[in-house]
Amino acid sequence: MNVMQLKYVLEIAASASMREAATKLYVSQPALSLSVQDLEEELGILIFERTNKGITLTDEGREFLSYAKRAVGQYEILEDRYLSKDGGKEKFSVSTQHYNFAIKAFTDVIRAADPERYIFSVHETKTGEVLKDVRDMRSEVGIISFSRANEGLLRKLFKEYRLEFTPLMRRETYAYVWKDHRFAHRKSISLEELKDYPCVSFDQTDDSNFYLTEEAMADYDFQKMIKSDDRATTMEIIAELHGYSVGSGMLADDKAILQGLVSIKLKEEDPLIIGYITRKNSRLSIYGNAYVEELKKYKEL
Repeated sequence: MNVMQLKYVLEIAASASMREAATKLYVSQPALSLSVQDLEEELGILIFERTNKGITLTDEGREFLSYAKRAVGQYEILEDRYLSKDGGKEKFSVSTQHYNFAIKAFTDVIRAADPERYIFSVHETKTGEVLKDVRDMRSEVGIISFSRANEGLLRKLFKEYRLEFTPLMRRETYAYVWKDHRFAHRKSISLEELKDYPCVSFDQTDDSNFYLTEEAMADYDFQKMIKSDDRATTMEIIAELHGYSVGSGMLADDKAILQGLVSIKLKEEDPLIIGYITRKNSRLSIYGNAYVEELKKYKEL
């Protein structure tokens, strides 16, 4: 078994057909099939089930895929750090849910350190990816939040992934509407009053990640729901359809990006606990420590 075979399996699983995977990998289809068959024989399991309609993952294949993803991710980290032509440059990475204070802290670290040569990364992504990025060392620090609905699951994953969570703040629940919305002048509002308007939610993509939502009221039965994975798109939908989104009310930190939105306190209570995660018993780099110190400036708990 080698890394290339693992990459082959990952690409096949992500493609519609063996032919498509072979094209993306720049190998012939027979060579790709033979490589995977050799791997299956070595492991003594069947990763893919072949039928006239194509190939699908077996149950054993799905389990193997989860380990393969982690192994390839670790290899790519080593490859990037020790074999990359960018060797000698300072490196640091953060993964975060959609919080602007996390980005502000990131830029403050760069501004204060001002290294001569560096490659820094910030991944604004889904909840599950934030957890995995820190677990798999793709990022040193992750910004995460949970509400009443998903606190139990998140704490279970913290333990399973060997992550340490440090709370920073507690935020009440707000509705975001466009400044010309009929309710924009309200100081408080209920979800029942908003039922005729679409709620725009950040798309976590995988239905199994329903309880990994980064928004409050995850277990509320919204009558109208639109999923979006882009901030600009979300804002346009809210403006055009008089929709709303549920958030932490932290518009003061988002003026440059969220200009035009108004926050209204929700009568329903489902506060978010927002904080950061690191790997247990790990030693942060000088940039990781500097980033944590910047985050602590926002600490209220």
